[in-house]
Amino acid sequence: MADTPLIADDRSLARLMDQLRGETCLALDTEASSFHRYHERIGLVQLSNRTDTWLVDPLAVQDMAPLGRMLADEHVEVVVHDADYDLRLLKRMYGYRVHHVFDTLIAAELLNEPELSLAALLKKYFGVVLDKRYQKADWCKRPLTPGMLEYAAMDTRHLIALRDRLAEQLHQRDRWSWAEEEFGLLTEVPSTRKRPPNPASSASKGPRP
Repeated sequence: MADTPLIADDRSLARLMDQLRGETCLALDTEASSFHRYHERIGLVQLSNRTDTWLVDPLAVQDMAPLGRMLADEHVEVVVHDADYDLRLLKRMYGYRVHHVFDTLIAAELLNEPELSLAALLKKYFGVVLDKRYQKADWCKRPLTPGMLEYAAMDTRHLIALRDRLAEQLHQRDRWSWAEEEFGLLTEVPSTRKRPPNPASSASKGPRP
């Protein structure tokens, strides 16, 4: 985990947000306590740019506002797999609203991909095999093990590269405008977008509230 810093205090988060200022594309994921608590709570936030990955511990960081300001920047495209779930959690817990989203799940749907889970897409496009042993872990229990942290980091480490591959195909098939419309719906009202449940996608994210 030496190459994946764990951000666990306000000063470190503020420094990270300063470091990321000027980025135009960031990958985002959250790990929540879906299987272990009645009231779902975010236990970890993963962030990646095109070269690096960071893990943010929201149970240790007291002031998460700098992250919210970064995500709300309309000049930053936030790449998420199954964004509706993460955006609802972030809005519910912190009041965050993301203004510019690329959802790799929606992109894969529009390209008629036969398997929509992040694990399936990363394996298809990059030969990356995700270790899902911690899928049902309690992300609000401390300490988080090195294995859990590495598992979490993998969920955003290749996400921007996947975004690029899917975006290229959307343009080639003249479906980019469809994707933009769908992404825009996510940013308007994150908690109201309805889509038929997809078993493969749900398996990669855990239960929905």
